[in-house]
Amino acid sequence: MAKRPCPFSSISFSSVTTTTNATTTTSSSRQPNMSHQVDNLLQTFLDLADSPALFIDLSFERLLDSFPCDADQSLLIDRALKLGSILLEAGKRSARKRSSKHNSLTWALPPDITIKVFSMLDTQSLCYAAATCSMFNKCAMDPLCYANIDLTTVVPKVNNAVVSTMIQRAGKSLQSLKLGIVPGPTVYPGPCQPLVSSIRNSVDASNFSWNDKKSRQGKESSILTRSCLNPLSGDSGAAGTLLRRLQLYNIERMDNTSLCGALSACPSLLDLEIVGLHVELRQTLVSVSMNCPLIERLFFESSKTGRDESLKSPTCVDLVNNCPKLTSLALRGFKLHDCKVRILVKGFRKLSYVDFSTSYSITGNFLRNLGGSTGGNLLEVLILRDCMHLKEVEVARLLMAVIAGDFKFLRHLDVSNREGLASEGDWYQRCYSSSIIPIKQVLEARPDICLLAEFPPEGSFIDIEQMIDSELNSEVSLPSQLSSPTSDGSSFMSTSESSYNSDQSSGNEESRENRYEESSDEVYFLVV
Repeated sequence: MAKRPCPFSSISFSSVTTTTNATTTTSSSRQPNMSHQVDNLLQTFLDLADSPALFIDLSFERLLDSFPCDADQSLLIDRALKLGSILLEAGKRSARKRSSKHNSLTWALPPDITIKVFSMLDTQSLCYAAATCSMFNKCAMDPLCYANIDLTTVVPKVNNAVVSTMIQRAGKSLQSLKLGIVPGPTVYPGPCQPLVSSIRNSVDASNFSWNDKKSRQGKESSILTRSCLNPLSGDSGAAGTLLRRLQLYNIERMDNTSLCGALSACPSLLDLEIVGLHVELRQTLVSVSMNCPLIERLFFESSKTGRDESLKSPTCVDLVNNCPKLTSLALRGFKLHDCKVRILVKGFRKLSYVDFSTSYSITGNFLRNLGGSTGGNLLEVLILRDCMHLKEVEVARLLMAVIAGDFKFLRHLDVSNREGLASEGDWYQRCYSSSIIPIKQVLEARPDICLLAEFPPEGSFIDIEQMIDSELNSEVSLPSQLSSPTSDGSSFMSTSESSYNSDQSSGNEESRENRYEESSDEVYFLVV
């Protein structure tokens, strides 16, 4: 049987192609016409912006009334809001494009110089500049702009995500990193103001409600945690490789493991400043000794004044041997013994700045024969302000050594104490006598020295037993051992006497350490 011919076989492929091309040509020709019509309609619509607002409002109301159905009226309102939103966003985008183009034409500096200028800004100002226009934003994304990151605040505003973003932007260009809460202006007198602060204290100082902040930010999302330094060791430690300065302030959730992990990623560190972190002195110095051989400045202020007595002599020896370039050392608020302090001060041959302010157990014995030896003779600044157990006789010996010609490079000396100096036999007895401490003679012999020796007026010292009674009466939390002033007070005195009278004796280090041991009662009382 013969096959029936296909009815479409007579239609050639060329005719189909011609029809398709004609349709495409017609659509293409209509497209410019539609765009032109939309442009004209939009121009007419925008001309209404010059009309009074009441006129447009009444016209829109009449248009709504022309639709009897409530659903149609709602649809018309939604379309008006949608069209207004579309026009608003389009206007903003066009404004940004014009501003960026204008800035690129009128901005006098080329991009490389702009990046150099941005690198000199603080982190907050850099973020403001980046939000100005797309040209500035592009320049602000250069890693050189984030070489020195400063995210310190008075109240909690920065979280881990912000720190991570900034470190990632910096990459290997990161040279300086400052994090945490820096307390605002304080009423503490003198140049050695404490930098330790808590999150709640910082919020109170700024007259800001902690509860409001939690509700607005959500579950303390603006608080740095122990993992805030993890980006330094990420990407095979690229970010921390060239880091020169690391300064951490009052990050309450930081622990020893996290800090030591961060230090292990910073082999080029030159400047380390730690304030108010709940980390142990010994572990921190061990980590510095192992990972930061180039360090030149170390500033460490305890979060719990007088309670950290973890430092051991081998740790001091290792630090001296492994970090020979150290020129500035500040250990404030720790429980330090003279034998360990002497290892540090005498061991660092380039040491020129020393600050042991508010430290406990330092009597001043470590200063003997220090000014003329190979270690300590380069000291330019020596600060022993408010050291609870600093003895009057040791301060007198120090000043006599200065008069005799020792400490030739010394330019600043601070031995001030708001409670007076400890007497030779009993630190309970606070004293200061101008006949013993030759301040006037020092100023005459060494007029180039700035000597700070601020003490209470002679004869105005508070009796230590009265201080105990007043503290107990003021409902300050003290350990139960201090509840009986008679028995506990006497044992407390005998402990301090045996401890500090042993300073003059000689012997091995282990025996000295045992003699320096103090009861937990004493430590707690000194903290209060």
